[in-house]
Amino acid sequence: MHYIITDIHNDNRRFTELLQKINLTEKDHLYLLGDLFDQCEDHADPVGVYFQMLRLGEQCTVIRGNHDHWLANYIFRYYSREEKDRALLQPYPYNSFQMLRERLTEVDLKQMAERILSWPVQLEIEVDGQPYLLAHACTAEPGKWKLDQYHLMGDLWYKVFLHEGVSGYISICGHRNTEDGRIWKNKKGNVYLCDCGCGVEHGRLGCLCLETKETFYA
Repeated sequence: MHYIITDIHNDNRRFTELLQKINLTEKDHLYLLGDLFDQCEDHADPVGVYFQMLRLGEQCTVIRGNHDHWLANYIFRYYSREEKDRALLQPYPYNSFQMLRERLTEVDLKQMAERILSWPVQLEIEVDGQPYLLAHACTAEPGKWKLDQYHLMGDLWYKVFLHEGVSGYISICGHRNTEDGRIWKNKKGNVYLCDCGCGVEHGRLGCLCLETKETFYA
C-alpha cells in the first residue's frame, strides 16, 4: 500500500499514533508531503519527527514544504555567520530552530538542512495504473516548469487548481488546512488535500491510502 501524510508540524505524538494505526509493512511505502516542522506549541518535538522519518529509511519519501524550506535556509544563514554575529540575526519565527539546537550539533543541523533542500518539490508516481502528482501546495503538469515557490505555496490560480487539477493525474497536496479537519477531494476527484490542521488548536493529522482511498486520523 502507498500512504500519504502531510503537515505534521512538529507533532511527533500524532505522527507516532498515526503510524501505529496504518501499521506499515515492509511492502508499504509512506510519502510525507512537507511541513514536518514549525507551528506546534503544546508538545512540539521536531527532533522526534526528524528521527522518526530517518528510522523509516527507504520506506519513506519526503516532499519539501515551505516550512521545511524556511527552516533549512535559516540554519545555513545562522551558521554562515561568525558566532559573535549570530545574535544580530533576526530570530527564527517558530520554536523549531531553538529546540533542534538544544539536542543536535551544528554538524547535525547542517546535514539536516542539506537533506531538506534535497527533497523534491514535486513527485510523479503510478499506483495500480493511475498516475499521481504529489506536492506540498500545488502540482503542475510534468515537464511544465514552475518555480519552487509554486509547489511550496501555490499562486494566484490556486482556486482554479483546486477545481480543475492537472489533466490525466490525481494530485495529492497539503499546505492549506481543510475546514472540517478531514481529507478533502474536489468534485472531479482529481485533487485531494490532506492537511487536517495538525499543529494548530483542534487540528489533527490525516493519512490517505492511495489504493483504497481509506483515511486515518490522529
